[in-house]
Amino acid sequence: MLNQIVREDLKFITNSDNPWNILEGKTILISGANGFLPSYMVKTILYLNETQFKNKTKIIGMVRNENKALKQFPEKSEDLILYIQDVCQPFKSIRDVDFIVHAASQASPKYYNKDPVGTLCPNVIGTYYLLELARKTEVEGFLYFSSGEVYGEPRKVPTREHDYGYLDPTTIRSCYAESKRMGENMCNSWFKQYGVPVKIVRPFHTYGPGMNLDDGRVFADFVSDIVNRRNIIVKSSGEARRAFCYLADAVSGYFTVLFKGKDGEPYNVGNDNGEISVIDLAEKLVNMYSEYGLKVLKKPRNDINYLESKIQRSCPDISKIRSLGWEPYYSIEEGFKRTIESYKI
Repeated sequence: MLNQIVREDLKFITNSDNPWNILEGKTILISGANGFLPSYMVKTILYLNETQFKNKTKIIGMVRNENKALKQFPEKSEDLILYIQDVCQPFKSIRDVDFIVHAASQASPKYYNKDPVGTLCPNVIGTYYLLELARKTEVEGFLYFSSGEVYGEPRKVPTREHDYGYLDPTTIRSCYAESKRMGENMCNSWFKQYGVPVKIVRPFHTYGPGMNLDDGRVFADFVSDIVNRRNIIVKSSGEARRAFCYLADAVSGYFTVLFKGKDGEPYNVGNDNGEISVIDLAEKLVNMYSEYGLKVLKKPRNDINYLESKIQRSCPDISKIRSLGWEPYYSIEEGFKRTIESYKI
């Protein structure tokens, strides 16, 4: 049985005015299918098969870790085929697909220092193999998951899709952002030369049910602290500001870009109304669960593998995706409450 909050989220996503019939009866390949963001896309399509589609959509979920995938999708479904494959290796048995979503990537900063090669390869080598598959099978749509980190230290905040800032390619932490940038350029090169219908999404800080609570990012740490009734530990000055977007809103946005976005174009997906400082978010969560009697404490970070971002403020300008009819719905308070409660069910 799906978690009640997850099921409510899937209903919310599929109640949007997206043209879901485009996917009906088709085959969609999703790389990194057991990851935090793409797994919700998988669950959305399975929910559509259950509630709306007469001709079921077939999902090929490309994953490296079969055990993790079986935990992510415990209910067996004939509509979901797990394809155990490293996206950085050639594909031998995938022939016919209608849509490709490339979301396989190590997105947590805790990997950037200890595994920079493993971080960048899916964004470059994996992108190559999937674009070639898209070219050969003449897909109807290709969605590439980039990141808000491609902007580096942005010149302007809120940041529009062309407001790029400084990014040093020689620093290890840039393994993620630079490879995402290269992946974007590859997508546009395959679009220009071969006509592959690529669209690009740039997720900003996204939280929600199912996120890995020990992945090292502050919002996951904070949710873990509340769920486990621990004092929240802020491991920095707490002054950095980020814009947080609830998962159901974000996933609705990804599908919006896939269906309505312009080929070869990037789209920010985030919540410009969800901007808050790290320390204020910690205080807000503690106050939301005041009955737990928790406090916000500051301690230095002792994880040598975690490479902290130098960016003090990050917030997307989402006017471009708004022009497609998408708008984030959930406030920080409601989104984090739903997230926390989903771990208590």
